[in-house]
Amino acid sequence: MDMFKEKDEHQPEFEKKLVDGREEELNELKAWLFRENIRVETEKKDLKHRQEEFLKEKQQFRREMDEVNRRLVVERKRLKQDELFFDKKMDILKSGFLQLDAERKQLNREKQEFAGEKRGEEKVRRMEYSQMTAKLLFQGVKSQLALKKRYRDLLKMFHPDNIAGDHEMVLLINAAYEELKEEYDIGKRA
Repeated sequence: MDMFKEKDEHQPEFEKKLVDGREEELNELKAWLFRENIRVETEKKDLKHRQEEFLKEKQQFRREMDEVNRRLVVERKRLKQDELFFDKKMDILKSGFLQLDAERKQLNREKQEFAGEKRGEEKVRRMEYSQMTAKLLFQGVKSQLALKKRYRDLLKMFHPDNIAGDHEMVLLINAAYEELKEEYDIGKRA
């Protein structure tokens, strides 16, 4: 049997047995050929089965690859849309921050203007109040001599070197005195 397996090496011997062989050798050769034929057919079937499985796997792999490619395209589109959306959001945020900054600056300017106006109004109010107070201090004065006496007494009280001294009040007293003094001077001339 071993000699039949190595057919290529012993080709002349195999052919010789086919031509000159006895019936027993021919039956042995026939049985070997039958077994070999079955083995080859089984391997062919196995090979065909493997080939079919391979084709199925190949088709399945192609479907999976197509699905992966489709998902990849969809994800790339979604990513591109997300990037565009993010860029739009970023632009909106940047313009919003710029607008907020401009509004903050405008608000600070308005706040400063308002504070300045408020200080100015407060200063005017204090001046008016102080002038009224200064005029009240000279109330009841009927002559120029009484005006001078009251002026000296008030300066002694409100002089900045005194404990209750107030420089602004002294300025107001001076302004009120000058105003009243002019009124008395005009009254004398008339």
